[in-house]
Amino acid sequence: MLIHLKDRRPAVSEKRLSLTSNGFVRYHLKTPYRDGTTGVLFESLDFLARLAALVPRPRVNLTRFHGVFAPNSKYRIHVTPARRGKGSQYFLDKEEKTPAERHAAMTWAQRLKRVFDIDIEICNACGGPVKIIASIEDPVVINKILRHLQQQELKVIRSPLAPFALLPQGRAPPVRRPPQSDWLDNL
Repeated sequence: MLIHLKDRRPAVSEKRLSLTSNGFVRYHLKTPYRDGTTGVLFESLDFLARLAALVPRPRVNLTRFHGVFAPNSKYRIHVTPARRGKGSQYFLDKEEKTPAERHAAMTWAQRLKRVFDIDIEICNACGGPVKIIASIEDPVVINKILRHLQQQELKVIRSPLAPFALLPQGRAPPVRRPPQSDWLDNL
């Protein structure tokens, strides 16, 4: 039985893990390897050794920084938003800030970029900066705009090019399959 913490993903999927009749641990792969391998067999001690290698040492940060982001770098205070680092007066000059002042460091556009990777400050067409001229927060106005957009979407669906309008942009060329020939059936 594998033990894992609440709200954490386990190191391996328990659903794909099984014990064979001769005592080996079998791990069924999510997707087969190129050579067709669909599972891996381990001796029980070998499996435990590999599983133990995935467990981090206690009290060790899982993210390590090097260069100017290293904790002891004298340049860290110049490149981090919190201005912490060697030579920083952060803990000496700590003044109480209101919650609004603490959260004012980031705009909502910056938060969208950070959390959802949506950059609304750069134009998708030309790559230039976009100026935000309004923020609509009234639910009545928002619903009115959404209803209008749904009506426009229905007009697109009724058009003859509708199947092509709803398809996402392709990311790769289509997969080429070998031609089917009738002479193989005659063999």
